[in-house]
Amino acid sequence: MTVRADTPRERLNDATELFSEIMRTPDKGIPQDLLGKAHCVVLVPGLKTAAFVVGGKYGRGFAICRSSGGGWGAPAAVRVEGGSFGFQIGASSTDVVMLIMNERGMRRLLEDKFTLGAEASVAAGPVGRSTSAQTDAQLSAEILTWSRSKGLFAGIALSGATLRNDSDENQALYGRKLHNKEILQTNMQPPAEAATLISTLNRYSMHEERNKPIESRAADAVENQKADRPKK
Repeated sequence: MTVRADTPRERLNDATELFSEIMRTPDKGIPQDLLGKAHCVVLVPGLKTAAFVVGGKYGRGFAICRSSGGGWGAPAAVRVEGGSFGFQIGASSTDVVMLIMNERGMRRLLEDKFTLGAEASVAAGPVGRSTSAQTDAQLSAEILTWSRSKGLFAGIALSGATLRNDSDENQALYGRKLHNKEILQTNMQPPAEAATLISTLNRYSMHEERNKPIESRAADAVENQKADRPKK
């Protein structure tokens, strides 16, 4: 588990640590081929559960999408609230990872807010080196989700949670209030604090098609998912 943070810089460091730790254990992490197809990743280190409050879950993190050059672009701040996260008994905090698998899911990140499972299809992500065991739900989902609490990293059906734009956090990073679409839809220069996170993402999942439009890459991702589907 990462050390919990109170500033954007600390949260970026925690997000980097979270992703690095997961990818250093490939047999128990995010499948490499699945990560290579993802259009965006959302990292929320340290999502909290409030005691005695039904649905009282809250966390801050970052969404990062592929840039037009094929690598990963600048981070946009997000807040995650409510929902069912499948916390382990007694766990008051957990790390959450989401992969946005197609253009439809990416469009949701450009909105002010959306609800997982209601406005975007969500499935528990597979764990391991490859995606050979993916189910129909995973192949068709816009967003795949995982959680890590008490050292256990596993796919979860993260439904009912709201993911929203965090313009206050963006202001702290970029010096002015920005909507996430102003960051994720452009080649905005990332803040210096994000350099380590971006280089870590690039190291594990540099996209092989650098100059292909996001719309074409989304269509290719769907075809690739079908091709990976186990034959009966």
